[in-house]
Amino acid sequence: MNLHTIPAGVPFLPTLARWWLDRGADPATTADGLFLLPTRRAARALMDAFLAESHGRPLLLPRITALGAIDEAPLALSGALDLPPAVPPARRLAELTRLIMAMTGREGAPATADRAWPLAIELADLLDEAHRAEIDLAAALPHAAAIEHAEHWDRTVQFLEIVTHAWPAWLADNGLIDGADRARRLLDAQGAAWAGGAPYPVVVAGTTGGVPAVARLIRCVARLPQGRVVLPGVDLDLDTETWDGLDAGHPQAGFQRLLTGIGATRGDVAAWDATTPRERTMAQVMLPAAALGRWRDPATPDPATPNPAGITLLDGVWRLHAADEQEEAVAIALVLRDALQQPGARAALVTPDRALAGRVAAELRRYGVVADDSAGEPLADTPPGAFLRLLAQAVADGFSPVALLSVLKHPLAGLGMSLPACREGARALELACLRGPAPTPGLDGLRAAAHRESADMTLLDQLATRTRPLLDIARHDNATPAEALRALLQAAEQLADTDRAEGADRLWSGEEGDALSTHLTELLDALPVLPRQPLAVLPGLLDAALAGAMARTRRALRGLPGTEHPRVAILGLLEARLLSAEVVVMGGLAEGVWPATTDPGPWMSRPMRTACGLPSPEERVGQAAHDFCAIVSAAPTVVLSCPRRRQGSPTVPARWLVRIDAYLAGHKAMLPAHPAVGWARALDQPDGPPTPVAAPEPRPPLALRPRKLSVSDVTTWMADPYAIYAKHVLRIRPLDPLEQGADQSDYGRVVHTAIADSVTHGTDMRVAMDRALTGAAVRPALAAWWRPRLHRIADWVTAAEHARPRPAHVTAEVSGTWSVPGVSFTLTGRADRIERHTDGTLTILDYKTGRVPSKKDLDKVVAPQLPLEAAMAAHGAFGPALTGIAAELTYWKLTGGFVVGEETQIPYAAEIAVQAAENLAGLVTTYDKPGRAYLSMLHGARMPYPQFSQLARRGEWSVAAEDDDE
Repeated sequence: MNLHTIPAGVPFLPTLARWWLDRGADPATTADGLFLLPTRRAARALMDAFLAESHGRPLLLPRITALGAIDEAPLALSGALDLPPAVPPARRLAELTRLIMAMTGREGAPATADRAWPLAIELADLLDEAHRAEIDLAAALPHAAAIEHAEHWDRTVQFLEIVTHAWPAWLADNGLIDGADRARRLLDAQGAAWAGGAPYPVVVAGTTGGVPAVARLIRCVARLPQGRVVLPGVDLDLDTETWDGLDAGHPQAGFQRLLTGIGATRGDVAAWDATTPRERTMAQVMLPAAALGRWRDPATPDPATPNPAGITLLDGVWRLHAADEQEEAVAIALVLRDALQQPGARAALVTPDRALAGRVAAELRRYGVVADDSAGEPLADTPPGAFLRLLAQAVADGFSPVALLSVLKHPLAGLGMSLPACREGARALELACLRGPAPTPGLDGLRAAAHRESADMTLLDQLATRTRPLLDIARHDNATPAEALRALLQAAEQLADTDRAEGADRLWSGEEGDALSTHLTELLDALPVLPRQPLAVLPGLLDAALAGAMARTRRALRGLPGTEHPRVAILGLLEARLLSAEVVVMGGLAEGVWPATTDPGPWMSRPMRTACGLPSPEERVGQAAHDFCAIVSAAPTVVLSCPRRRQGSPTVPARWLVRIDAYLAGHKAMLPAHPAVGWARALDQPDGPPTPVAAPEPRPPLALRPRKLSVSDVTTWMADPYAIYAKHVLRIRPLDPLEQGADQSDYGRVVHTAIADSVTHGTDMRVAMDRALTGAAVRPALAAWWRPRLHRIADWVTAAEHARPRPAHVTAEVSGTWSVPGVSFTLTGRADRIERHTDGTLTILDYKTGRVPSKKDLDKVVAPQLPLEAAMAAHGAFGPALTGIAAELTYWKLTGGFVVGEETQIPYAAEIAVQAAENLAGLVTTYDKPGRAYLSMLHGARMPYPQFSQLARRGEWSVAAEDDDE
């Protein structure tokens, strides 16, 4: 049999290309042949290898194609034209979704398309796996269901009737077959066509033959006179006993199954080159458990002892010990960037962790390097994909502030205007009516909010006009997913219009726009089979339909060139197995990531999979182990990276890292730590020792210092002078958050409004509470939570009113202004309630739904609200009818909770009022001195909700101050 192997330590594709070119210089010889490789990327890389090995001379290449795309190759397939066509992927998922939704009456079946589509993807994966393994699920599942298992598996087997009965019947009725089934039949048809010989050389290279149909084709090609099968990294030195006992997780287990399946042995495999010392070391490291005693064999080379050339067996292999995944990404980017300093050197990150790949790609852009990412970019995350998803969510949410602004501020949004005008309109709308409590859902609610604030309606008018197709569907809330998606695309194109370009041209431009339009066109053709759904289903359905779809994009990022760097790549495991580079970083080497968790899937338990004949999950671990060993053996410089923490939790290093460490520890050695982590930590550090940020000490000119404050502002002034500086000197006002929820201040306003209504108009207290709650327009669930508490407060206040002596006169929510004597300063205030008694004295009450000042603060007059109101009353600030000495100052703490209400009286009210007035005059005098600074958080404990701490950068200088104290 014509079976060959290229050792893992030898560049696979260059060796293959060199062998082919060495057959002869005749162009007809080099062009006459067919290469079959595992992936399209490997096929493209072989073309590059041919060009590199030919040193630029003109060359006619043989035909090169991927095994998974054999139907695209111009091959004469015997009987292939008689095969039914494959069902388009989008149509298959739509039909499976329909079948799942048809089971709504059964327990556990989802009723909406957005929930059923992900299940359809899982069912499609199961179908493909069964086709590749050549398992008849209809025949196998009854046997699997017969084994003892948990009760819920019975329901799963019933659900799987979709793939065992309903789906095959649909395929037969429509004259179609699954794509994986057709690929298997094409491989068999090609094997049958070559059974009598092939008229040209055929080379199958780089595959491990894990799919039975591929294994049969390998057997056919290996028997052809001009056939060659070139396997990557078969271990021909492993002893027979160990080879025969390999478990599924061993790197060579796949080759063992392949050779056994095609009736060959390792003796039939010829090596094209000698194995390297590192490859032999990795073979020792990966020995199965039964053979680990050989680690102590005296004949085993010591990996830590240099050979006569002064090189150890694992020279060039490093460990990267990052603290977390972000530090890991920064360090890996630095390793790749450092490799580019070597003329002609190629660098690659190999990882199955897409999150890590994205982080590293982002860090590389810091140095102007755009990495060639083999996986591409998720369609859902491209600008047009994100724009469509955001628009669908915004309409489904009734144009809630966050969802609406995410659309209006997207780079593709134009609304028929210039882009600057569109962004300016979005910012104006945000400040006018989207900050604070959310408007009523829908465009009518937005218009009402904009009208109340006298905001410009131009942007809302354009929004209404250009989203009318979607709004019409939302109004009836009963359209097919196909109608909803078509309306979404129409609205998106109209929203993308600018004053200079058509929206369709902007939305579908570039590689990502082309890929997205192709994907959505196929989706539109498939969706009509789904029944009518609420519009709220569209965002989830769109997300599910875009899941897993990728686009090869070369967009310019942050002003960088749009073309990837020719010497930096980010590779998945399948591509990295055959490609080579001078520096390779293997990232994310943590259990559960690399290798991935051995999950049997959502449909069957392990015993059920075994009973059906499906491959065990451990076979994937064995394939990953082979890829790991091949990559470690191949590159001159290899960096193995596993962060200590991932997603905030400690990581368990990959089992292969643990084996390497244990093997080396037995020889009193260890892999050297790569210095890139130190580079990463020093990257953003300043030159020299850090200089702590000093606390702000603003000293504005006296003319700019405030001469008029409210009573509550005086309290803030005493505790956080910087807040007064920011508010009254800089005139800064913190923005309310988007979609601000009701908080304690809203609750307090309801209580104050209700009590004032009752005091002023004699309204029943419970009725007043209900009226104030209705006026607050809080969401229904919160209103239902607050109402019983408010009623308890109403009852408590009513009882307290009856228990108090009846005053001669009561005034609620009364405002006053007082020019403080002796200083040029005006104090304003609003008293919750002032009572005038027949003897001319006053009682001033303040309602608190939150914290009441402590006795210590009251005694020290550092909570001066009521004492200052008493001083104002004594000087006639609230008018003649309410001028007098305050004999009583009282707080009512009204929570409506377990303790509904409490009354706290301030003793010596008249004396405290005088003291508060003197303190205020002293405070004004102090801040009339030019050298007096407005310090931040002078008494921070009195400011439970500081508004300007971020502006004062308190998080920086307060930490420095704490360090100095230590």
